[in-house]
Amino acid sequence: MTTHPRPTWDEYFIQIAFTVAQRSTCDRAHVGCVLVRDRRILTTGYNGAPAGLPHCDDVGHLMVDGHCVRTLHAEQNAIIQAALHGISIERASSYVTHQPCLTCAKMLINAGVRRVVYAGNYPDEHSRRFLAEAGVELVHMEWRREGDTVYQPREGEEPGLTVNH
Repeated sequence: MTTHPRPTWDEYFIQIAFTVAQRSTCDRAHVGCVLVRDRRILTTGYNGAPAGLPHCDDVGHLMVDGHCVRTLHAEQNAIIQAALHGISIERASSYVTHQPCLTCAKMLINAGVRRVVYAGNYPDEHSRRFLAEAGVELVHMEWRREGDTVYQPREGEEPGLTVNH
């Protein structure tokens, strides 16, 4: 009988976030987010254009200051899905393929998210600082997958789980 190790809960949900990211419609970064409480998925989101509007994959990027502004971020879409369906995400954990930007960090803070587990780095020290000041646990879980379009380890970073508070 062959056995394989079961993934930890963090591994399980980060893998799901990468699966969600496959729905992304902006090829600059395929990002996925899963909001979880008590080991139950509350909502998911991926980066893409607002409902009914053209996607980057179809009409190209709308670039402003080096960022594509055509899309909503994965965290924003997950929060919006919770609001649309009347699901409280207070005390939830966010599993996201990339570190949240400052805007998403502020939204997660105000939505009551208490923990953020992310795989890929995003160069936003303000985001890290805001999450820390708000008491949101920030956990970096290095997780490389084929097709991850943005992930870059920080210089000198060791493989494995790194916890940043």
